[in-house]
Amino acid sequence: MVEATAKPRLRSIREVTYTVPDIKVIEEAYTRWLRYRVCERGTVSADDATRWNAPAIAGRPYITLVPASGEVVAMRFIAEPAARWTALTSHGWNVSEIVVQDVDALAAELRASPFRIIGEPTSLTRFPMIRAMQVIGPANECLYFTQVGDGSGLDLAQAQSYVGRVFIVVAGGPDVSALFRTYEQFDNEIDPPVSTPVRVISIANGLPLDTLHAHGLVKIGSGSLIELDQYPATTGPRFVPPNSLPSGMAVVTFEVSGAIPDRLVKGAAGELVEFVES
Repeated sequence: MVEATAKPRLRSIREVTYTVPDIKVIEEAYTRWLRYRVCERGTVSADDATRWNAPAIAGRPYITLVPASGEVVAMRFIAEPAARWTALTSHGWNVSEIVVQDVDALAAELRASPFRIIGEPTSLTRFPMIRAMQVIGPANECLYFTQVGDGSGLDLAQAQSYVGRVFIVVAGGPDVSALFRTYEQFDNEIDPPVSTPVRVISIANGLPLDTLHAHGLVKIGSGSLIELDQYPATTGPRFVPPNSLPSGMAVVTFEVSGAIPDRLVKGAAGELVEFVES
Protein backbone atom coordinates (compact mmCIF):
# COMPACT_ATOMS: atom_id res chain seq x y z
CA MET A 1 0.00 0.00 0.00
CA VAL A 2 1.41 3.39 -1.03
CA GLU A 3 1.07 6.13 1.57
CA ALA A 4 -0.44 9.40 0.43
CA THR A 5 2.09 12.21 0.26
CA ALA A 6 1.35 14.91 2.82
CA LYS A 7 0.41 18.23 1.30
CA PRO A 8 2.65 21.22 1.98
CA ARG A 9 1.28 23.84 4.37
CA LEU A 10 1.30 27.63 4.28
CA ARG A 11 2.88 28.81 7.54
CA SER A 12 3.13 32.59 7.40
CA ILE A 13 3.32 35.73 5.29
CA ARG A 14 6.96 36.60 4.65
CA GLU A 15 6.83 39.71 2.43
CA VAL A 16 4.48 41.92 0.44
CA THR A 17 6.00 43.56 -2.66
CA TYR A 18 4.68 46.71 -4.32
CA THR A 19 5.74 48.66 -7.39
CA VAL A 20 5.33 52.41 -6.92
CA PRO A 21 6.35 55.53 -8.86
CA ASP A 22 8.37 57.08 -6.03
CA ILE A 23 9.90 55.10 -3.16
CA LYS A 24 11.09 58.29 -1.43
CA VAL A 25 7.47 59.34 -0.85
CA ILE A 26 6.70 55.88 0.54
CA GLU A 27 9.72 55.93 2.87
CA GLU A 28 8.82 59.33 4.28
CA ALA A 29 5.17 58.39 4.86
CA TYR A 30 5.70 54.95 6.38
CA THR A 31 8.62 55.86 8.62
CA ARG A 32 7.02 59.06 9.93
CA TRP A 33 3.37 58.08 10.32
CA LEU A 34 3.49 54.31 10.77
CA ARG A 35 6.80 54.17 12.70
CA TYR A 36 8.12 51.60 10.22
CA ARG A 37 11.86 51.43 9.68
CA VAL A 38 13.98 50.66 6.65
CA CYS A 39 15.71 47.31 7.11
CA GLU A 40 17.16 47.09 3.60
CA ARG A 41 17.66 49.24 0.55
CA GLY A 42 19.29 48.39 -2.76
CA THR A 43 18.50 47.49 -6.36
CA VAL A 44 16.53 44.51 -7.63
CA SER A 45 18.88 41.68 -8.57
CA ALA A 46 18.82 39.95 -11.93
CA ASP A 47 17.94 36.73 -10.09
CA ASP A 48 14.88 38.28 -8.47
CA ALA A 49 13.76 39.84 -11.75
CA THR A 50 14.14 36.49 -13.51
CA ARG A 51 12.26 34.64 -10.77
CA TRP A 52 9.38 37.09 -11.10
CA ASN A 53 9.45 36.92 -14.94
CA ALA A 54 9.94 40.69 -14.90
CA PRO A 55 13.31 41.48 -16.55
CA ALA A 56 12.56 45.21 -16.74
CA ILE A 57 12.55 45.42 -12.94
CA ALA A 58 16.22 44.41 -12.65
CA GLY A 59 18.36 47.24 -11.31
CA ARG A 60 15.42 49.26 -10.02
CA PRO A 61 15.87 50.80 -6.54
CA TYR A 62 13.87 49.34 -3.68
CA ILE A 63 13.40 49.70 0.05
CA THR A 64 12.20 47.08 2.52
CA LEU A 65 10.27 48.25 5.57
CA VAL A 66 9.40 46.43 8.80
CA PRO A 67 7.44 47.48 11.91
CA ALA A 68 9.21 49.16 14.81
CA SER A 69 8.92 45.85 16.68
CA GLY A 70 11.15 44.17 14.09
CA GLU A 71 8.55 41.51 13.28
CA VAL A 72 9.67 39.58 10.24
CA VAL A 73 6.80 40.37 7.84
CA ALA A 74 8.28 42.92 5.44
CA MET A 75 6.88 45.36 2.92
CA ARG A 76 9.08 45.88 -0.12
CA PHE A 77 8.56 48.87 -2.43
CA ILE A 78 10.22 48.87 -5.85
CA ALA A 79 10.56 51.99 -7.99
CA GLU A 80 8.57 51.56 -11.22
CA PRO A 81 7.94 54.94 -12.87
CA ALA A 82 5.25 53.44 -15.12
CA ALA A 83 3.25 51.94 -12.22
CA ARG A 84 -0.31 53.20 -12.04
CA TRP A 85 -3.26 51.79 -10.16
CA THR A 86 -5.95 52.52 -7.64
CA ALA A 87 -6.55 49.77 -5.12
CA LEU A 88 -9.95 48.02 -5.02
CA THR A 89 -10.66 48.72 -8.70
CA SER A 90 -8.62 46.07 -10.54
CA HIS A 91 -7.86 42.37 -10.26
CA GLY A 92 -4.97 40.93 -8.25
CA TRP A 93 -3.55 41.67 -4.82
CA ASN A 94 -5.33 44.74 -3.46
CA VAL A 95 -5.04 45.15 0.31
CA SER A 96 -2.50 44.67 3.09
CA GLU A 97 -4.19 44.48 6.48
CA ILE A 98 -1.97 45.57 9.36
CA VAL A 99 -2.56 44.89 13.05
CA VAL A 100 -2.28 47.95 15.34
CA GLN A 101 -2.47 48.64 19.07
CA ASP A 102 -4.90 51.59 19.05
CA VAL A 103 -6.78 52.19 15.80
CA ASP A 104 -8.61 55.27 17.08
CA ALA A 105 -5.40 57.00 18.14
CA LEU A 106 -3.82 56.13 14.80
CA ALA A 107 -6.84 57.53 12.93
CA ALA A 108 -6.48 60.83 14.78
CA GLU A 109 -2.83 61.07 13.75
CA LEU A 110 -3.39 60.08 10.13
CA ARG A 111 -5.83 62.93 9.50
CA ALA A 112 -2.81 65.19 8.96
CA SER A 113 -0.88 62.61 6.92
CA PRO A 114 -0.58 61.42 3.30
CA PHE A 115 -2.82 58.48 4.28
CA ARG A 116 -6.46 59.23 3.39
CA ILE A 117 -9.06 57.53 5.58
CA ILE A 118 -11.81 55.92 3.47
CA GLY A 119 -13.40 53.94 6.32
CA GLU A 120 -13.48 55.34 9.84
CA PRO A 121 -12.63 53.06 12.81
CA THR A 122 -15.59 50.75 13.41
CA SER A 123 -16.14 47.70 15.59
CA LEU A 124 -17.04 44.51 13.74
CA THR A 125 -20.66 43.50 14.24
CA ARG A 126 -19.91 39.89 15.21
CA PHE A 127 -16.68 40.68 17.05
CA PRO A 128 -16.97 44.10 18.74
CA MET A 129 -13.55 43.66 20.35
CA ILE A 130 -12.05 44.03 16.85
CA ARG A 131 -11.95 47.56 15.43
CA ALA A 132 -10.76 48.42 11.94
CA MET A 133 -10.34 51.32 9.55
CA GLN A 134 -9.34 51.57 5.91
CA VAL A 135 -7.00 54.07 4.26
CA ILE A 136 -5.50 54.88 0.88
CA GLY A 137 -1.76 55.53 0.97
CA PRO A 138 0.51 57.84 -1.05
CA ALA A 139 0.79 55.40 -3.99
CA ASN A 140 -2.96 54.63 -4.07
CA GLU A 141 -2.35 51.47 -2.04
CA CYS A 142 -5.10 50.33 0.30
CA LEU A 143 -4.25 49.45 3.90
CA TYR A 144 -6.61 48.16 6.56
CA PHE A 145 -5.54 48.93 10.13
CA THR A 146 -7.06 46.54 12.67
CA GLN A 147 -6.99 46.47 16.46
CA VAL A 148 -7.56 42.95 17.79
CA GLY A 149 -8.86 42.95 21.37
CA ASP A 150 -9.11 40.00 23.74
CA GLY A 151 -12.01 37.60 23.70
CA SER A 152 -12.70 37.13 19.99
CA GLY A 153 -11.78 33.46 20.05
CA LEU A 154 -10.09 33.97 16.68
CA ASP A 155 -6.48 33.09 15.92
CA LEU A 156 -5.36 36.57 14.88
CA ALA A 157 -2.09 38.38 15.34
CA GLN A 158 -1.57 40.88 18.14
CA ALA A 159 0.36 44.07 17.46
CA GLN A 160 3.85 44.02 18.93
CA SER A 161 4.32 47.75 18.25
CA TYR A 162 2.03 50.76 17.77
CA VAL A 163 1.67 49.77 14.11
CA GLY A 164 2.43 46.09 13.74
CA ARG A 165 2.84 43.71 10.85
CA VAL A 166 0.80 42.70 7.82
CA PHE A 167 -1.35 39.81 9.00
CA ILE A 168 -3.95 39.55 6.24
CA VAL A 169 -3.48 39.94 2.48
CA VAL A 170 -6.44 40.38 0.15
CA ALA A 171 -6.77 39.48 -3.52
CA GLY A 172 -9.78 40.27 -5.69
CA GLY A 173 -10.96 38.92 -9.02
CA PRO A 174 -14.03 38.29 -11.16
CA ASP A 175 -14.51 34.68 -9.95
CA VAL A 176 -13.96 34.06 -6.25
CA SER A 177 -14.10 30.26 -6.67
CA ALA A 178 -11.24 30.41 -9.18
CA LEU A 179 -9.13 32.40 -6.72
CA PHE A 180 -9.11 29.46 -4.30
CA ARG A 181 -7.55 27.06 -6.85
CA THR A 182 -4.05 28.42 -6.18
CA TYR A 183 -4.31 27.15 -2.60
CA GLU A 184 -5.84 23.71 -3.22
CA GLN A 185 -2.36 22.17 -3.21
CA PHE A 186 -1.90 23.15 0.47
CA ASP A 187 -3.12 21.57 3.67
CA ASN A 188 -4.73 24.73 5.02
CA GLU A 189 -8.23 25.22 6.34
CA ILE A 190 -10.57 27.24 4.13
CA ASP A 191 -13.64 29.28 5.01
CA PRO A 192 -15.85 29.13 1.87
CA PRO A 193 -17.11 32.40 0.41
CA VAL A 194 -20.06 34.24 1.91
CA SER A 195 -21.65 37.41 0.58
CA THR A 196 -21.87 40.60 2.64
CA PRO A 197 -21.73 44.34 1.97
CA VAL A 198 -18.16 45.65 1.79
CA ARG A 199 -18.39 49.42 1.83
CA VAL A 200 -14.91 50.25 0.57
CA ILE A 201 -15.29 48.02 -2.50
CA SER A 202 -18.68 49.51 -3.29
CA ILE A 203 -17.48 53.09 -2.83
CA ALA A 204 -14.35 52.52 -4.96
CA ASN A 205 -16.49 51.17 -7.79
CA GLY A 206 -19.45 53.55 -7.58
CA LEU A 207 -21.92 50.94 -6.36
CA PRO A 208 -24.71 51.16 -3.76
CA LEU A 209 -23.39 50.66 -0.24
CA ASP A 210 -25.58 47.61 0.30
CA THR A 211 -24.12 45.74 -2.70
CA LEU A 212 -23.12 42.22 -1.71
CA HIS A 213 -19.59 40.98 -2.39
CA ALA A 214 -18.53 37.33 -1.97
CA HIS A 215 -15.37 36.70 0.05
CA GLY A 216 -13.70 33.73 1.73
CA LEU A 217 -10.58 32.92 3.71
CA VAL A 218 -7.51 30.69 3.68
CA LYS A 219 -6.15 30.21 7.21
CA ILE A 220 -2.37 30.11 7.25
CA GLY A 221 -1.43 30.09 10.93
CA SER A 222 0.78 32.57 12.78
CA GLY A 223 -2.33 34.68 13.30
CA SER A 224 -2.56 35.37 9.57
CA LEU A 225 -5.09 34.90 6.77
CA ILE A 226 -5.53 35.23 3.03
CA GLU A 227 -8.81 36.87 2.04
CA LEU A 228 -10.15 36.24 -1.46
CA ASP A 229 -12.82 38.61 -2.78
CA GLN A 230 -15.09 38.58 -5.79
CA TYR A 231 -14.84 41.97 -7.45
CA PRO A 232 -17.69 43.60 -9.38
CA ALA A 233 -17.99 43.74 -13.17
CA THR A 234 -16.80 47.36 -13.07
CA THR A 235 -13.26 46.10 -12.34
CA GLY A 236 -10.74 44.69 -14.79
CA PRO A 237 -7.18 43.37 -15.12
CA ARG A 238 -4.32 45.20 -13.40
CA PHE A 239 -2.03 47.36 -15.55
CA VAL A 240 1.36 45.68 -15.99
CA PRO A 241 4.16 47.76 -17.56
CA PRO A 242 6.08 45.85 -20.27
CA ASN A 243 8.27 43.09 -18.79
CA SER A 244 7.64 44.41 -15.29
CA LEU A 245 5.62 43.46 -12.24
CA PRO A 246 1.95 44.37 -11.85
CA SER A 247 1.38 47.94 -10.74
CA GLY A 248 0.88 48.44 -7.02
CA MET A 249 0.53 45.37 -4.79
CA ALA A 250 2.30 42.86 -7.01
CA VAL A 251 3.66 39.85 -5.10
CA VAL A 252 2.97 38.19 -1.77
CA THR A 253 5.58 35.75 -0.46
CA PHE A 254 4.55 32.93 1.88
CA GLU A 255 6.60 30.55 3.99
CA VAL A 256 5.71 26.92 3.29
CA SER A 257 6.54 23.69 5.10
CA GLY A 258 6.89 20.63 2.89
CA ALA A 259 7.66 20.29 -0.80
CA ILE A 260 6.92 23.33 -2.95
CA PRO A 261 5.87 22.33 -6.47
CA ASP A 262 6.36 25.80 -7.97
CA ARG A 263 8.25 28.75 -6.55
CA LEU A 264 6.07 31.36 -8.25
CA VAL A 265 2.45 31.00 -9.32
CA LYS A 266 0.20 33.43 -11.16
CA GLY A 267 -3.25 33.25 -9.60
CA ALA A 268 -6.60 33.39 -11.35
CA ALA A 269 -6.77 37.19 -11.03
CA GLY A 270 -3.20 37.77 -12.21
CA GLU A 271 -1.80 38.04 -8.68
CA LEU A 272 1.73 36.71 -8.18
CA VAL A 273 2.07 34.24 -5.31
CA GLU A 274 5.58 33.29 -4.21
CA PHE A 275 6.48 30.36 -1.98
CA VAL A 276 9.66 29.90 0.05
CA GLU A 277 10.65 27.13 2.45
CA SER A 278 10.12 27.87 6.12
